[in-house]
Amino acid sequence: MSVTKDDVLSSLARIQTPQGVPLPAAKVLSEITAIDGKVFFSLTVDAAEARAWEAIRAQAEAAVRALPGIKTVMVALTAERRPGSGPAGGVKPAASHHHGAGGDSPMGRQKAIPGIKTIIAVASGKGGVGKSTTALNLALGLRDLGLKTGLLDADIYGPSVPRLTGLKEMPKLTDDKKMIPLQRFGLTLMSIGFLVAEETAMIWRGPMIQSAVKQMLQDVAWGELDVLVVDMPPGTGDVQLSLAQHVPLAGAVIVSTPQDLALIDARRGITMFKKVDVPTLGIIENMSYFLCPHCNTRSDIFGHGGARHEAERLGVPFLGEIPLDIAIREGSDEGRPVLESDPSGKYAEIYRAIAEKIKNGLRLQTAAA
Repeated sequence: MSVTKDDVLSSLARIQTPQGVPLPAAKVLSEITAIDGKVFFSLTVDAAEARAWEAIRAQAEAAVRALPGIKTVMVALTAERRPGSGPAGGVKPAASHHHGAGGDSPMGRQKAIPGIKTIIAVASGKGGVGKSTTALNLALGLRDLGLKTGLLDADIYGPSVPRLTGLKEMPKLTDDKKMIPLQRFGLTLMSIGFLVAEETAMIWRGPMIQSAVKQMLQDVAWGELDVLVVDMPPGTGDVQLSLAQHVPLAGAVIVSTPQDLALIDARRGITMFKKVDVPTLGIIENMSYFLCPHCNTRSDIFGHGGARHEAERLGVPFLGEIPLDIAIREGSDEGRPVLESDPSGKYAEIYRAIAEKIKNGLRLQTAAA
C-alpha cells in the first residue's frame, strides 16, 4: 500500500520543534509530495534558527523513511532571512571563498564521494544548446578511453538522462537505504527522472533542489569510479553553487552554440565557476554546423567559430566542434546515443577526441596540484 500525505503527517506529528509543538502545527511545512513510495517536502524557517532546525530536519527524514513502503525521502531545510537582515551566521558570499577554505566558508562543506576519484561538471549558460546529449556522449567517450565512468543528471526541473538512455526503471535500495544507480552502456547512472514520472512537474524552491542534488551525490552507492560526469541544469543558480560547495569539482566543461546569445550566457557560466575556484576544462561548440545529407552542402545555421574565438579570448581550451545532425538527434530521442548506435562513425570519433582532451586536461590539473 502506497504511503499517503496523511501517513507522512502522522509520522511527523511525533516530532517536537524547538518551540515545543508538533512539527505539523509549526507552520513550516511545504506541500508534501507522496508518490509511489517517494516523499518530498521542505521546512521553511527563519535563517537565525537554521542550525537548531537542522536536527529537526534529520528527525523528520528518519521518521518518514521508517514508514512501510518508503523508497525515497528528500527533506530540505529552507532558511529565509528577514528583510534587512544580513547573511545567516555571518557567512560571506560564496564568490569570496576558494576551495579548501575552512571556518564559515561555504566551500568548507566539501566532502569527497567515497569511491569516486574525479568529478567534472558539464554546464551551459542557457538551455537548448544540447548539453545533456553532449554530457552523455562525453561520458561514453571517457568510458571508451578505459575510465570507469558515471553520469549524474543534476537537472532537477528537466531531467534528460532517462530519455537519452531509454531507461525507465526505479533504483533499488541497499540495506543501509542508499540508492543503487542504474547501469546502461557500461555507465553508472542516476537521475531524479528515475524517481518520478516523466510528466511530473518539479515545483521546488532552491533549497529543495540543493537537497535533492546533495542526496543524489551522497546517498547513492556509486561504487568505484574514475570519473563522475555531472549533467548540470542550464544557468548559474542553486545547483551549480550547491555542487561547488559540497563536492571537490575537478573542472567544468562549457557547452555553447556559436551564436552570440548563447556565448553571452556561456561567459556567465565560466565566470561563475571561476568565482568558486573551479577550473574550466574547455568550451565545446555544439550545433557548430549542418551538413546536408542529400547534397553535402554545409550550412552555418547558428554562425560558426564563436565558441573557439570566445575560448581564445578567455584563455581557456577549445575542445572541439560538434555538428547539428539528424543521426545525433534521432539517437538521443530513441535512447541510443551515437557512440552506441554508430561507434565507429565520424560523430563518435568527434566525441572521443573531445573526451581525450578532457582526460588530458584532468591529468594536467592533477599534475599541477
